[in-house]
Formats: sequence, C-alpha cells, structure tokens
Amino acid sequence: MGLIKDFMAVFVLLGCMVLIFLTTNEWQFHQQFTAQMSTQSQKLRKDLLRKHCAGVNQSLVNFNKIDLTNFIVDDKNGIIYCYVPKVACTNWKRTLLALKHGEPYPNPMSFKGDWVHQVERFQFLRQFPLAERKAKLKHYTKFLFVRDPFVRLISAYRAKMLKHDQYFYDGYVRHILQSYEKQSNLPVGYKEAMEKGVHPSFHNFIQYIVDPRTERYAPFEPHWRQMFRMCHPCLVNYDLIGHQETLQEDAQELLKMLKLEVDIKFPPSYENMTSHNSITDWFQSVPLEDRRKLYKVYEKDFQLFGYRRPTELLDE
Repeated sequence: MGLIKDFMAVFVLLGCMVLIFLTTNEWQFHQQFTAQMSTQSQKLRKDLLRKHCAGVNQSLVNFNKIDLTNFIVDDKNGIIYCYVPKVACTNWKRTLLALKHGEPYPNPMSFKGDWVHQVERFQFLRQFPLAERKAKLKHYTKFLFVRDPFVRLISAYRAKMLKHDQYFYDGYVRHILQSYEKQSNLPVGYKEAMEKGVHPSFHNFIQYIVDPRTERYAPFEPHWRQMFRMCHPCLVNYDLIGHQETLQEDAQELLKMLKLEVDIKFPPSYENMTSHNSITDWFQSVPLEDRRKLYKVYEKDFQLFGYRRPTELLDE
C-alpha cells in the first residue's frame, strides 16, 4: 500500500512538472509571438508614414516655427514623448514622472491625474535652444500614441462637453449652445449648468468643429485638435508609434526598447467606453453632409496613422 502511495505521489509530481513546463513554454511562445507582431506593426506604421510624408525635406524644417508645445523631454532616460490628449496621456505622464524618481520606481498610479497635467512637472522641448532641440530629436527615443480620430472625438465630447469645468463651459459650451442651438439666458456657473443638464448635443459639437469660422477665431482646443498638427509625424522620426487600440502591447514594446520593462510597468487599461460598434450610434444624429465635412477635417489623421475611412458613416 505504501508503495502505491509513493508511486501516486511521484505520478502527480511528474504531472505537475509537465503542466508547468507546457504552461511556461506556451507563455514564452505567446510573449515571442506578441513581440514579433508588435515589431511588424511598428514597421507597417512607419512605412505608411514614409509613404504619406514623401516629399517632406526634414533638413529644411525650421524648428523655431514649429509648435512643440506637446513634446515632453526626459533627459535622464533620453526620451521625448509627444502627448495627444484623449490618448492615454495621463498614464504616460504618470509613467514618465515615475521614471524621474529613479529606482526603485514608484507605482505610476500613485500620481493623481490632475497633478500630472500641471506643466511645471515636466521639461518641454520648446524650452531648449534650437541646437539642443535638434540634438535631442536626433538622439533621444521619440514616441507618440494615437487613436481612431472619430473615437477620440467622441471621448473628447464626453470629457469636455458633458463633464465640463468652468474653463470649458465659458470658452466652449456656452458658445456652442448660443451659436448652434440659439439658446440664451444660460446659467453663469458650470455647476448649475451640469445640475440642469445644460450641454451641447453631439451634433452641436460637430457643427462647431466643421464650421470654418471656428479656426478663424483660434486653433482647435488640443482635446480635439488633429493629432498630426500637435506631433508633426512628417517632421519627426518617431522610434515608436503606439495606438490606443493596442496600448498594452505597444507600451511593453517601448519599455523593452528603453530596457525598462523589468523595472516599471505601464498602468493597466480600463475598458474603452467608446467601442467601434457604438460609433454608428453616436453619429446617427449627425447629418451625412456634416459627417463628410468632419472626415475632411481629420482626414490626414486617418491616413497618416493607418485608420480606415469609416465608409459606413460617409457613404450613402
């Protein structure tokens, strides 16, 4: 009887060892496959940029005249990050702040969202003399993250039109309602407006964006400004072009590129509230003519970053 028990124990142990071996191999295979796919995706994204940016002579670019507002510089790790609002920029800022602290790096999520958006937390490329800007752009690891332009627009509407603060209420919500809904006697304070459910419809927001008078007054607010206008992908040779749709894989690829994947982890993603399936629902209230005008506004973002033209929204 004792012999049988010993045999069974050995059998169970061997079974566990085989299972661990297979699981480990499967995990290693998965990691290798994911890394290969990510590398291939980067090549395709860069090839696409080269195709659409053909004819741009980067050596002739005057970086004194280029808007570098969104270019964050990390001299310690040799990083330049062009942040795009509504494309995981809060978590990337958290991660860069964690890297500034040195090892052992703090958890990026320990930094509060509002705090990380204060400009004094970072160095920006525009703050350096022209010669230093060029040297950093040449030698540092440069990255940006982008997103389907229409999904990003819906996210901006949710964040800044439905959940506005006083700045967005005074500067945008009131103007949109007065211009496209002909509303008057609007509340003075944003809190009262929110309590009463005062906000533009999604169609109102689109009307504002496609109205040619909007940018005659001032450039688009960064939360809905075109991504290419903030990050200049035809002028900057990015080492990594990340997509919101593959955020975790691309974040891991970047950390490996920087040899930091063991030392720090990019924060986990929350489930994106705006799925591709729901885009059609959002645009139901927007007339076809305005949809087509909107696509023209963001067409370069679609083309440069490899997002398909949403034919289901634009073709009759």
